[in-house]
Amino acid sequence: MAGKREKPEAIVLKLRQVEVLHGQGKSVSDAVRQIGVTVQTYYRWRKEYGGMNRDQLKRLKDREAENQRLRRAVSDLPPDKMILAEAAPGKLLSPSRRRQCIDHVRQPLRISERRACRTLGQHRSTQRKVPCGLADEERLTEDIIELAREFGRYGYRMITGMLNNSGWHVNHKRVERIWRREGLKVPQKQARKGRLWLNDGSCVRLRPERPNHVWSCDFVQDRTRDGRIFRTLNIIDEFTKEALVIRVKRKLNSTDVVDALTDLFILRGPPEFIRSDNGAEFIAKKVQAWIGAVGAKTAFIAPGSPWENGYCESFNARFRDEMLNGEVFHTLHEAQILIERWRRHYNTVRPHSALNYRPPAPETFVQMDHRPTMH
Repeated sequence: MAGKREKPEAIVLKLRQVEVLHGQGKSVSDAVRQIGVTVQTYYRWRKEYGGMNRDQLKRLKDREAENQRLRRAVSDLPPDKMILAEAAPGKLLSPSRRRQCIDHVRQPLRISERRACRTLGQHRSTQRKVPCGLADEERLTEDIIELAREFGRYGYRMITGMLNNSGWHVNHKRVERIWRREGLKVPQKQARKGRLWLNDGSCVRLRPERPNHVWSCDFVQDRTRDGRIFRTLNIIDEFTKEALVIRVKRKLNSTDVVDALTDLFILRGPPEFIRSDNGAEFIAKKVQAWIGAVGAKTAFIAPGSPWENGYCESFNARFRDEMLNGEVFHTLHEAQILIERWRRHYNTVRPHSALNYRPPAPETFVQMDHRPTMH
């Protein structure tokens, strides 16, 4: 028995035999003597293989064999291949990624900085240089975070437009890098799908070609904090993307549509076309008669096809996303003031992607008497 090394399967079997004998009432020392080993050997075995069955032992042997194979494979690799095998997967395109990767491979492989830099294609001076960024990096980061906090629904391209409009001269890639580094993001939304019908009122067939060519109008509904409904009449110039008016009242009818259009006709002159849906407020005889009397034409979209009024629907989505969904209106008067303030911001400050990230009216905007009426 001297010098004989037991196989793991036999050790597990003898440990189970001791458990059976001990369960029959024998002491541990007597059971150990019966299997022919010393007490010290038994406890050493139990520490290493105790509680294991044959299946668990087989998996342990497989893992040990795999580890042995990997150690042999690594020992056969030349040092450069070992460095590349330990390095992060993917291309190391930036000096900062190479810098982090070199620090990572030096610890487990215990290689010199010179060898790691040569293998991964990093100059040693670049590796040792501490990146400090541009002088205005901190101030730019603060401005980006402040704009992202104030305008939570704007992405980095919109923020880039606002920065450039306010005096910065930055590339959108630099803003994107800071944006990602600071963990800023806009929640993803699923885009709506729709078919484009080519009728006379469709925005595909009748496209705006100049200012005052096509105006769009539509209604949006929301509630004050007490649960009462209010409506807004939104009228935009499709070519300039400017919000001409947002009329806010508890109820809006065809008379309110005529009043709003009359104010705009006096200030800007009538457009060639007014695009809208087939709501009762727009198809009313007095509305059509007034529009025809000033020399404009109506362009009604197909029933049940809001995508044909795409310019105004897009504006309504921005209006709801950036204004209505982010405010609690306690009274109608408060809603009128805040919505008018947002309309002026939309026209004079907010960048528009279709205008090369410039606002629709950066210097002048419609000066109209929009003093909200008390109800």
